Amino acid sequence: MNKEKLGALILESERQLYATAKTILWQEADVEDAVQEAIVKAFAGIHTLKKDKYAKTWLIRILINECYNQLRKDKNIFSLDSLPEQEEPRMHAQEDYSDLRKALSLLSDELRIPVILYYINGFSVREVSEIMEISEGAVQKRLARARGKLRQSLDQEEAIS
Repeated sequence: MNKEKLGALILESERQLYATAKTILWQEADVEDAVQEAIVKAFAGIHTLKKDKYAKTWLIRILINECYNQLRKDKNIFSLDSLPEQEEPRMHAQEDYSDLRKALSLLSDELRIPVILYYINGFSVREVSEIMEISEGAVQKRLARARGKLRQSLDQEEAIS
């Protein structure tokens, strides 16, 4: 793959990249930083891509790794003294999201990422397994567990309403 094709792929995948990063990172600036850094790393490492047909999964994998790098970096520089006293937990600060978005935010990364990749980004089970570097069976189990937890969470939310 050449740099022009990679650029075109990035432009095509812009929304997917953003949505994937948003499932891992909450702060808008962190999401933007991770996406930008993933793009830079993709261009720098374009020679490591063996087959063009796997370019999208390769790019998403780079992004996921970059998101986790961002979380590790933020974890190291986070200071409790910098928090305002009234700050609410992250999931409650996002009141304007739908019930499904809230339910997704309650899932662990282990379950949330396959759901986002499969249902929102439209990757196949095989592609999700390649991106996450786990077996297809593990992806299917995680999707099933996530569906169960989402169903339970949404049922509870409905009972409260």
